Amino acid sequence: MNPVLASSSGFFTCLCAVCPIFLILCRCHLVQKFNLRLMKAISIGNEIKSRCPNLRLGCIETDVVIAEPSSAFLQEMDAAIQQLAQSLSIESISKIPSISAARKGYKACGKDPARYRLSAEALLRRVVSGKGLYQINNVVDQLNLVSISTGFSIGGYDADQISGEITFGIGRADEPYFGIGRGELNIEYLPVFRDEIGAFGTPTSDSSRTEVTGKTSRFLMIIIDFESSNLLDEALLKAQKLLMKHCRAENIDVRIIQ
Repeated sequence: MNPVLASSSGFFTCLCAVCPIFLILCRCHLVQKFNLRLMKAISIGNEIKSRCPNLRLGCIETDVVIAEPSSAFLQEMDAAIQQLAQSLSIESISKIPSISAARKGYKACGKDPARYRLSAEALLRRVVSGKGLYQINNVVDQLNLVSISTGFSIGGYDADQISGEITFGIGRADEPYFGIGRGELNIEYLPVFRDEIGAFGTPTSDSSRTEVTGKTSRFLMIIIDFESSNLLDEALLKAQKLLMKHCRAENIDVRIIQ
């Protein structure tokens, strides 16, 4: 942390407790002075929380530099793929605790996880089948590495393409949604992220509207934990390390929403 921020934190805390308006003004001043970018407001809707009471979201928002994955990163990815391919079978993937919990979450929302497969499960099935993983760019590839390593389905978005506050809820009938590489997708009863424009992310497929491309400079990554797993902290830490090491991440904001 910047030393000015650190030395002033106690003073700010006392004033903010007495005067919430001061908190808002102080926050805006620090954002401008130190060129900070704050994470978008994210919440879990009551409808999905009532069906999945242990649901948590591990969120990272950061500046990144999109590039081809380095040889060092590709070696790390290949090592993980080989280890998983040797230790897992297709039948055992659905029994991984984070995937099993997410499948139960899908059923609680009213969606068949065998028909609308979780992204983490789909990635691991590719790995175990010897097909490896698609190479997209350094940012998307690190997300996929975290996903196969932990079993969490993870959303990855161009934060600048998201409008206003984000809510995690349940998809509605005929709600428009275009998945990356999938075209129009029926998201009724799927867990879904929405902003002021509409739905933009699910644990099955992210949307083309918020896709991470070569133009992306601000990245939002959301790890979806349906059962309050102890692995969530580990997954967040792993993602931060990979983002800093391979994606030149700066201005990192990390939060757990529950």
